[in-house]
Amino acid sequence: MTDTAPGHRPEPLQYAAFTADPAGGNPAGVVLDAAALTDEEQLALAARLGHSETAFLTADPDRPRGYAVRYFSPLTEVPFCGHATIAAAVVLGERHGPGEFRFETKAGPVPVTVTGDAEHGYRATLTSVPTAVEDAAAADVAEALAALHWRADELDHRLPPRIAYAGARHLVLAAATRARLADLDYDFDALAALMRRLDLITLQLVWEQDATTYHVRDPFPVGGVVEDPATGAAAAAFGAYLRELRGLGTARLTLHQGQDLGRPGVLTVDLTEGDDRVRVTGRAVRM
Repeated sequence: MTDTAPGHRPEPLQYAAFTADPAGGNPAGVVLDAAALTDEEQLALAARLGHSETAFLTADPDRPRGYAVRYFSPLTEVPFCGHATIAAAVVLGERHGPGEFRFETKAGPVPVTVTGDAEHGYRATLTSVPTAVEDAAAADVAEALAALHWRADELDHRLPPRIAYAGARHLVLAAATRARLADLDYDFDALAALMRRLDLITLQLVWEQDATTYHVRDPFPVGGVVEDPATGAAAAAFGAYLRELRGLGTARLTLHQGQDLGRPGVLTVDLTEGDDRVRVTGRAVRM
């Protein structure tokens, strides 16, 4: 099953994820048939679009609604990207109808369920690969804070620094105040160097409004992007972080992201008792 004719050079679609407003959320490129594109061509196309990620899909001839998916930022390939997954799934739902799709990513298989209709819009729920959380070394945290121009006493020590994984690695740092989170002006090169050394995709900077509501921001210098406006992979990793930190069972979290960039988005994170994966849900709309 392919979505373009043989020999056709696919043109990317552009969708905003985690929003129903094309001016909100996180823009993503979606290429529905990338089989003919080389790695270099995919990277060049992602760089031309300039979005934090573009998803490149190749249909699996042996699995209905199955796709191999790769994700490229303007600078590099990443193993998994949440917002481009949500965008790509909504595109497929619009073309093939609601239901479940299976994405084979470099991080592992990611099932995605699409609901909705053309009149009311579509939303997608991704199920992450199995998650993991590890301690962050004090020296690495100090280096990250220096690059962010944050002081240690500006952190919320109820939410200690950790590295969380749900398909990609993210350093979680919690600000003690909303004002600290809002004031983000970091050393791009210094933070990028630290993140490359630790194999991090973003920093997940958070502020806790209440036990189920968080405001988040995600610097992404390793991808050539100052900040990711709505980050599904980091949202999944943060769900894993909170589950381990607070012993959460079945729970739903709401993450607000993008307000400080003028592109507000909402990410819904679901945890299930006895399941080490995390589900992230959001809307997506064509730009």
